[in-house]
Amino acid sequence: MPRMVNCVKLGRELPGLDQPPFPGPLGQRIYEQVSAQAWRLWPQQATLIINHYGLSLGDPNAQQILMKAMEEFFFGENARMPEGWTPPSAAPAKGGPRRK
Repeated sequence: MPRMVNCVKLGRELPGLDQPPFPGPLGQRIYEQVSAQAWRLWPQQATLIINHYGLSLGDPNAQQILMKAMEEFFFGENARMPEGWTPPSAAPAKGGPRRK
């Protein structure tokens, strides 16, 4: 049976991660309070931030910016997803295939 967490991002009890995503206090906090489903939302957000700011992850300052953005994404004031939100893979498809 998967380990359950009360997910701060999605606002409900869901299966958690198998292990902390990375070492340190933020990794442990994510492990304890963020569901695996919510964690899967992060790569797309991280890509958006990296591209928007032109971050080079070899730069320690860029890494710090991304870590702060991650903390805000999961734990910030407006971090929780809107009521009734469903992940794109679970949402019904709108319309049919596009025609040319």
